[in-house]
Amino acid sequence: MSAVEGLEARIAPPTSAPARRRPAWHAATVAAVSPETPNARRIVLDVPTWPGNDPGQHLDLRLTAEDGYQASRSYSIASSGTATSVVLAVDRVEDGEVSPFLVDAVEVGDALEVHGPLGGWFVWRPGVSDRPVQLVAGGSGVVPLAAIATAHAEAEDPAPFRLLYAVRTPDDVFFRTELDRAEAAGVDTTVVYSRRAPDGATTPAGRLTRDALAAAVFPPDAGALVYVCGSTPFVEQVLTWLGELGHDTTDVRAERFGGSA
Repeated sequence: MSAVEGLEARIAPPTSAPARRRPAWHAATVAAVSPETPNARRIVLDVPTWPGNDPGQHLDLRLTAEDGYQASRSYSIASSGTATSVVLAVDRVEDGEVSPFLVDAVEVGDALEVHGPLGGWFVWRPGVSDRPVQLVAGGSGVVPLAAIATAHAEAEDPAPFRLLYAVRTPDDVFFRTELDRAEAAGVDTTVVYSRRAPDGATTPAGRLTRDALAAAVFPPDAGALVYVCGSTPFVEQVLTWLGELGHDTTDVRAERFGGSA
C-alpha cells in the first residue's frame, strides 16, 4: 500500500487527536456471510477485543490449517467506528490461497485471526476538515471508500463529497445499499460500467477514460483531497490522468492491490 498524506484542516480541529489504536492480533468468529457480487462475499466478524477503526483502514486476516500451515492476507475494512463487529468484502482471486476459502467455504461460527487496525495514510475522519473529498474506486477497491462515504453520511459531515466508481457490470457493484444511502445523503456519485450498463442507462458501457474522469471529479482548483483505490493498473492510470489534468499529487492518496489473495 502507498499513499501521500496532505490533510489540511480548514475548520477548528478537535481539541485532541484521536487516541491511537495499537495493532494487535485478535480472535475473531464469523458472525454472518452473504453474497456481495457473483464473485465476492460479505463477511461479518465478531471480534470482542477489537479497539475500533477509522474509515479507510485495513487488517491482516490469518488462516491456520490443521497441520499448522498459516497464510495471511490484507483486506480493507468496510466498517468503521468503535463497534466490535468488523465487516469485510472479499473478492475471489482465482488460484489464490486465502480468498477462495473465504468466498466459497467459510461458515458462520468459524474461528479466524485478524491483526489490526492497520494504516494511517488512507484514512478520513469526519469533522477534521471541510475540504472537498473525491473518491475514485475500481472494482473491489470501493470497499474502503464505501466505509469513508458511509462515515461521512452518518456524521452529516458538511464537506463536499464525490465518488467515481468504475465497475464491469451492475452485478459487480459492491455495497450498493450503502452507496445509495450515501448518495441520498449528498455524496455525488458517478458509476462507469465497462462491460454492461444497466437497462435504460443513457451512457453506453465502456472503460473509464480521461475525459470521463475529468467530468466526474472535482476540478483541480477545488483543492479536493483525493482517495484512489483499485488494482495496480487502474490506480496508476488514474494517477497519471489526475496529474495531466492539473491535480496536485500531494493531495492524492492511493491504495493498490494485486492478485495474490
